[in-house]
Amino acid sequence: MTRDKVVFNSVQWGSVEWTNLVTLYLRAYESRAQQPILGDRTAAEAVARIDYDFKRIHRMSLPVSNQYLVALRAKQIDDWCAHFLRRHPEAVVLHLGCGLDSRVFRVRVPGSVQWFDLDQPGVIELRRRLYTDTASYRMIGSSVTDPGWLSDIPVGRPTLVIAEGLLMYLPPAEVRRLLARLTAQFDSGEMLFDTVSPLGPVTSKVFTKGIVKWGIRNARELQDWNPSLHLLERRPVLAAYDKIPVTAVRLLYRMFSVTVGGSYDVLNRFQYRAPSGIG
Repeated sequence: MTRDKVVFNSVQWGSVEWTNLVTLYLRAYESRAQQPILGDRTAAEAVARIDYDFKRIHRMSLPVSNQYLVALRAKQIDDWCAHFLRRHPEAVVLHLGCGLDSRVFRVRVPGSVQWFDLDQPGVIELRRRLYTDTASYRMIGSSVTDPGWLSDIPVGRPTLVIAEGLLMYLPPAEVRRLLARLTAQFDSGEMLFDTVSPLGPVTSKVFTKGIVKWGIRNARELQDWNPSLHLLERRPVLAAYDKIPVTAVRLLYRMFSVTVGGSYDVLNRFQYRAPSGIG
């Protein structure tokens, strides 16, 4: 990662790029806690180098509470990712909708792993100001729904696909097509992604102009869509609320976890294997 000061003042308030800056800021903020859940020091270093009005983001993003939602989701996916890489040190990792996330630097990645971060060209343009391609790490600027980028990803190795905070923003038909492309392209591996309940698109029409397009009651239903998929584990994002060190916030998250929050936003770990998979 380069160390020069980078200017992000061209990022428009409310844009996709701005949303990624908010998430980056929340991870950086959480890393400064006495008992961090995620402890993303790379995010903190990135925020320190970015020339942007983070004070305004701080006022709008309610970091005291929202930092933990971001941290809990990322930590669980990091743990699943690390577990996969321990078992498959020669793997390929494909991080879809990566934003400005620093997972590739947070997780202990074996040198034999090839890691690809993919997002919209505008997001990757910002990302390249912070991080640098290497022989084992590459950034790709493309819409995830454009199948062209798949030709850049090596095949024949166990492949981990991560799609954090992505699929719910795609129409249902695009989710199906994306999963079908991935399981057809790669022989075997795992997929890690979060899903929201069918309430997501409904409430989004009221509060966020309908940006949430897809919800599902139980991601196990995806096995009916795609026989190559096998659900290994489901875990509500708020399941680990007891790790939150701030009592008032912990009690708030506990309340949500036992009501609608326990089923609204869920992390899913799938295994996939084509009929002629590599084992």
